[in-house]
Amino acid sequence: MNSASANSASTNSASTNRPVIFSLEPHPLVPSLCEKLAFEQGHTNSRLFPDGESYLRIDTPVQDRQCIVLADLSHPNEGYLPLMFLLATLREFGATSVGLIAPYLSYMRQDRRFVEGEALTSRIFASLLSTQIDWLVTVDPHLHRYHSLDEIYSVPSRVVQAAPLLADWLKQQAELLLVGPDAESEQWVSQIAAHSGHPFVLGSKRRSGDRDVVVTLPDLTGYSRHTAVIIDDVISSGQTILQCIKALQGKGLNKIQCAAVHGIFADGADVQLMATGLEALVTTNTIVHSSNAIDVTELLLVPVEECLHERGSRR
Repeated sequence: MNSASANSASTNSASTNRPVIFSLEPHPLVPSLCEKLAFEQGHTNSRLFPDGESYLRIDTPVQDRQCIVLADLSHPNEGYLPLMFLLATLREFGATSVGLIAPYLSYMRQDRRFVEGEALTSRIFASLLSTQIDWLVTVDPHLHRYHSLDEIYSVPSRVVQAAPLLADWLKQQAELLLVGPDAESEQWVSQIAAHSGHPFVLGSKRRSGDRDVVVTLPDLTGYSRHTAVIIDDVISSGQTILQCIKALQGKGLNKIQCAAVHGIFADGADVQLMATGLEALVTTNTIVHSSNAIDVTELLLVPVEECLHERGSRR
């Protein structure tokens, strides 16, 4: 073999040994992670048969390669089966490991039985997903009654916090009052306030149903000249945020912004929020949306590399 052929073979071998990242739907984190980590972007072919069943073909070689799937789980009932088909097929075709990056991790809400007979969906979902993956990386999962993902996931996991990124965005503005709409938001609001140097207050929330919410705020007399920034981890139906906006306006604060880690915006919640007169609506790019102003790529680099290294060392 001449030197040119040897160099070509060496290059091809190095290329096919690189980890490969797949995603069933386009996501801006995939090309940015590939660029930063020098991974290959994997390709699939998928569609629905007329009866709604899924067709999937993997078009990138995966034999003897570490594979990663980045999955948008913001609509898990639609995406779960296609995801499981992809994870299982990667294993079938010889992937040495299959890791999951779930920027937004779904099915964390039902972490206890509130009424007898309820399904503990967080545990069921975690148990099923754990059977098909070797590790998990996610951003700010909604850990309320669970202390860590280890309580429900049986694979190694890494959790990264987006609070510093939100704080960096807020540092660019002066005279802000950070507002947590309820006690559950305290962990995010307090972290962000500590980094950004802005004061914060917490509201209290009374929920009577998925869309029946009342938010009450403390005395805000000393903050009449401030811009209020509502901080939360997830905006789903948007009802909590809408009621918080209403409560702020009732206190005489009309300059209001909203920042969240994950923006689901079910049933056009983003349109409803902006219609209230919000000055800004900002989210990270864990879930693709026009409000994405904060890129979490850098947060994911180290945990992904750690998971790949640890998995490789166990082989």
